[in-house]
Amino acid sequence: MSDNVKRRSGQHHGDLRRTLEQAALELVLTKGVGGFTMAEASRRAGVSVAAPYKHYEDRDALLSELAVRAYTEQREQYRAAMADAGDPGDQLVAFAVAYVQFAADRPALFALTFAAGLDKARFPALAEAGQALFAELFGPARVLCGEDRQARRLVLAIAACAHGHAVFLAEGVLAGLSDPLAEVKREAAAAASALIAGYVA
Repeated sequence: MSDNVKRRSGQHHGDLRRTLEQAALELVLTKGVGGFTMAEASRRAGVSVAAPYKHYEDRDALLSELAVRAYTEQREQYRAAMADAGDPGDQLVAFAVAYVQFAADRPALFALTFAAGLDKARFPALAEAGQALFAELFGPARVLCGEDRQARRLVLAIAACAHGHAVFLAEGVLAGLSDPLAEVKREAAAAASALIAGYVA
């Protein structure tokens, strides 16, 4: 065993949560959500396979904390982008662009938002974080649409379109372009503008 592993496994882990979460994100990034195991996260963190269970009941409990973090970081990024925009339409366009940017910047957290397959009834904080994120977007959509049902449809349409652009970017569909990220962000903005025009007309 290396000195580094001895040191990490022997230390008092007030730090253990952070270390395990970082190891889990690295595994999600390289192997996907389905490829993540507590045992491998423990090995990467340099601790015994029993150590994570002092803090997390099981694999899903660890992933749920990361998914809550993903929702929270997205909400902060979207809120900042929307704060720089003028009217509600511009705010939703800014959200679409920020969505693509977040997916590019934080691919592991982005994947956890959608692919973890977690039971939100078991992890209510996850549902609450998702609802808080949606509420940020619903406000400007409600101003534009004037009623709740249409506002919800508009938010979902813009998010779905931005998600598709983000996935195309991640999968290298547009790799032949000179600046794929910039192009995808422009396309996401244009699509959001078109959706707003269609839903609000």
